[in-house]
Amino acid sequence: MTSTINTNPLWKEAKIKNYLPHMTVPEVEAFLKKSDMVIIPIGALEQHSSHLPIGTDFINGVELCKLIAQERDILVAPVLMAGQSPYHMAFAGSITLSAEVIVKVHMETVESLIKHGFKRFVFMNSHGGNTAITTFLVDQINQKTSAVAVDYAVATKPFLKEVAHANITKLDRHAGTGETSDSLFLMPSLVQQEKATATKLTLPIHLAKMLPDVIKEEPTAKLLFLSEGLKGVETGKKTSTKEMTSTGVWGELDPKDASLERGAKNIERQITASVKFIDRWNELIED
Repeated sequence: MTSTINTNPLWKEAKIKNYLPHMTVPEVEAFLKKSDMVIIPIGALEQHSSHLPIGTDFINGVELCKLIAQERDILVAPVLMAGQSPYHMAFAGSITLSAEVIVKVHMETVESLIKHGFKRFVFMNSHGGNTAITTFLVDQINQKTSAVAVDYAVATKPFLKEVAHANITKLDRHAGTGETSDSLFLMPSLVQQEKATATKLTLPIHLAKMLPDVIKEEPTAKLLFLSEGLKGVETGKKTSTKEMTSTGVWGELDPKDASLERGAKNIERQITASVKFIDRWNELIED
């Protein structure tokens, strides 16, 4: 009589091409014969209201990188889930790391990969709070190592297809309709859209006055609004997430209005722009 031994009932993951955590040593060696380019997502573990998971920024960043790596030979090498998120710490489960830790982890990652023969690095920041860190990290790699690094947002911007927006009259940022739409495409089984709730923002008076210009994307207003908005309680700015919104959504549109169609179109734009940038970089270094 034979008995059946079942494997892990929770295991659903399929092997993904060019995704470092799934690769064997011979596969990495074979990859290096085709490409020396790496893409590293820098995400976050932070509250995303009641309808998106705490890992939204990390998961969405990794999934987008995976999709790009199916189109071109670029190694996907995520190494750190958490990012800089002090303003979300009033919500259970959020984790925040210092800028110094984030930079150190990624510098040592690059130094490790350089030893194996990788020379070109793209850093995809998938969390707004890591923007300045990503800029500094890219510069440090270029200043202190033999590698060349670029910021994904800067690199792909010239290739991004313009989007025709309807007349926008409300703020739509963290955990809002845009991010929820992308998530419906990238990680559909983790979105609980039926639990999404709209919120009413409570902003400091001077930021509330700026809001109409911010929504219109007026550069100075947007710069000042984002410089002061979403900052830790300890700064005294009264702009931590909990001080502005009880739901954790930083925006006034209802996330229930998010759509798979919108998310699919945005991710397609990102992949197309990424491919064009990678092709151009490869073209510029051809012998």
